[in-house]
Order: sequence, then C-alpha cells, then structure tokens
Amino acid sequence: MGLGVGIFLVAIGAVLAFAVKVNPTGGALDIHTIGWILLGVGALGIVLSMVFWSSWAGPGRYTRRTTSVGPGGETRTTTIDQP
Repeated sequence: MGLGVGIFLVAIGAVLAFAVKVNPTGGALDIHTIGWILLGVGALGIVLSMVFWSSWAGPGRYTRRTTSVGPGGETRTTTIDQP
C-alpha cells in the first residue's frame, strides 16, 4: 500500500465515520465502525509507507554495480551510488 492509497483510505474512513448519518434500524453493517476501521488501516498504511520510504532512500536514488574481468582472470567490482 502506498502513500496515496493510505491517504485515500483515511479520507473515505473519515467521511464514513463523521459525515454519514445512518438510521439505526438494526442493519447488518455499522457504517461508522467501517469508517473507523478504514481510518486505522489508512493511518497504518501511511506510517508503514513512510518507514519503508526512508529505508529505501526514497525516489531518485539508485546504485549501479559493474563487474569487470581483467587479464589473468582477476575480477573487479565497482559500485556507484547516485543520490
């Protein structure tokens, strides 16, 4: 789940939890509870997205590794980190 999906779930959950008026006639689903569940799942998704974003160094960073074999069979690995 990405940051956008988390924000979307929080928005839908907030609408269902706070803005929808339901007539309590004993229906099988409680819309307000579903809204609170979506709020929680969306908030958890946002937090996890931020945690993993920082561990992966965010967008625009990549590492390029090249391995070359020289004369005599010796190998050399070069690593280039691009911010």
